[in-house]
Amino acid sequence: MNIHEYQAKELLRRYGVAVPRGRVAWTPEEAEAAARELGGSLWVVKAQIHAGGRGKAGGVRLARSPGEVRQIAAELIGRPLVTHQTGPEGRVVKRVLVEEGCEIDRELYLGCVVDRASGRVTFMASAEGGVEIEEVAARSPEKIVRAAVDPATGFMPYIGRRLAFAVGLPKELVRKAVAFTEGVYRCFVETDASLVEINPLVVTRGGDLLALDAKMNFDDNGLFRQPQIAELRDLDEEDPLEVEAARHGLNYVKLDGNIGCMVNGAGLAMATMDIIKLYGGEPANFLDVGGGADRDRVAAAFRLLLSDPKVEAVLVNIFGGIVRCDVIAEGIVAAAREVSLDLPLVVRLEGTNVELGRRILAGSGLPIIPAEDLEDAAKKVVEAARKAR
Repeated sequence: MNIHEYQAKELLRRYGVAVPRGRVAWTPEEAEAAARELGGSLWVVKAQIHAGGRGKAGGVRLARSPGEVRQIAAELIGRPLVTHQTGPEGRVVKRVLVEEGCEIDRELYLGCVVDRASGRVTFMASAEGGVEIEEVAARSPEKIVRAAVDPATGFMPYIGRRLAFAVGLPKELVRKAVAFTEGVYRCFVETDASLVEINPLVVTRGGDLLALDAKMNFDDNGLFRQPQIAELRDLDEEDPLEVEAARHGLNYVKLDGNIGCMVNGAGLAMATMDIIKLYGGEPANFLDVGGGADRDRVAAAFRLLLSDPKVEAVLVNIFGGIVRCDVIAEGIVAAAREVSLDLPLVVRLEGTNVELGRRILAGSGLPIIPAEDLEDAAKKVVEAARKAR
């Protein structure tokens, strides 16, 4: 789960991480009022969407009067912002963050993730902040320093010192850097985050460290014990099909292809997408109905596939183990009749009650294309999608 920048900064603030003073505004009038409340002579107006690259896309702009803040907010709110992460359709900006300006001396990078190789919370820091860390990694990987936290001891001050020295902070800022890094670590661990990224982390001319930007992602599996984090979820920033899938307990990720896939088991789903591409097709989604799917969940999954306007053919690939093939077949038939199926449907069933499942499909009167194995299913659905164009 992702959250907005202003929400991430508020969480970091609770753990003692220094962030600029700011206010969220939903209208140009609120933005102007926020600037007057903050005071000063320089403000930053930042579009709030779940995507990076906002600055390059014109979503982060300076203003030198409350009136200019209002004007910029009016130009951003209610309009799509297109970045390299949103796709050509962009994301509609529904709110902006108005922050006080600051005098920047240096821009650094600080990130915190779980390193899958070591299984440890790991910091990444670089003296090159304000640019995408992927660019730095590709161009100058030696400029990124890493420091892993031993779970037996938790955060230790030497980690903060090592990172501070590595990015060239002067000795008078090392103590602040240690406190700053410890606050980030505590926030990361105690909120079940999967990512905390501060880019840029700035050194001000006054000698302070400040999280000028902040991004946080969270482990969905930990949300059951983080109700205050779950409340920060903004469904408007998520794909509506993925939101609907979550309501039914389905694992769904929308892709750009035209062949809808419904499979039980993540490994089988990945293999299904691979073989579709092998035979020249493009999967429209990853959809795992799970090992314990019932008729209603299968029907919901089927309706979900057909609600994607890009889907031109559907492949159902089920290996019946815990979930029986006859249950899958009943769900498919019920959903297909409900939505008046008019797309090619290829079904490959194998496993528990497979013969009963095949009889249900054959006796349904629906134009279902049976497949003997995965290779046969992939060939048939790719060909069906081509003919449907």
